[in-house]
Amino acid sequence: MTVLGNTYTLQPPFFVLATQNPIEQEGTYPLPEAQLDRFMFLIEVGYPSAAEEKEIARSTTGTARQTLSHLLNGEKVIAFQQLVRRVPVPEHLYDYAVNIVRKTRPGEPESPQWIKDTVGWGAGPRAVQYLILGAKSRAALRGSYMASIEDLEAIAPSVLTHRVITNFSAESQGMTSKKIVERLIKEMRDE
Repeated sequence: MTVLGNTYTLQPPFFVLATQNPIEQEGTYPLPEAQLDRFMFLIEVGYPSAAEEKEIARSTTGTARQTLSHLLNGEKVIAFQQLVRRVPVPEHLYDYAVNIVRKTRPGEPESPQWIKDTVGWGAGPRAVQYLILGAKSRAALRGSYMASIEDLEAIAPSVLTHRVITNFSAESQGMTSKKIVERLIKEMRDE
């Protein structure tokens, strides 16, 4: 990593988490699409449930501080990453990942007309890679020995939403990137 001309070596596993608060954004600017594409997932975190909020208040407003302990070390994280890469993926899942990503691009012949009408810019090849890696990860977390279409569909909104850039027509209709991805997944399921 380079900051102000100084290079710092970061030990693996190193990754970046970025947060974006929908309020109090003065002085901050949205990331350009090319930079957003570097992030594997867009994960929206909503408010906690009432019970969770109560537990947050209970555990953070007293005098006792909870002690934290390591669950994993860097070596275990790297081992899990290597394990995920070994999860098999059937050929039809690669086809599905390529197909859904290509359909997000308004300039592609296979894109539905409604995509051509609402999307200014679609997902790139990195999205295919992340759909496959995400499906493998979900399969491993479920204890499955193979990635499935359900795994890919479950992670597709997190992989694709920030890569599908809507146009003015979509915005005027209240059509968001998230809605576009959800509709595309549903249509592909129905095919």
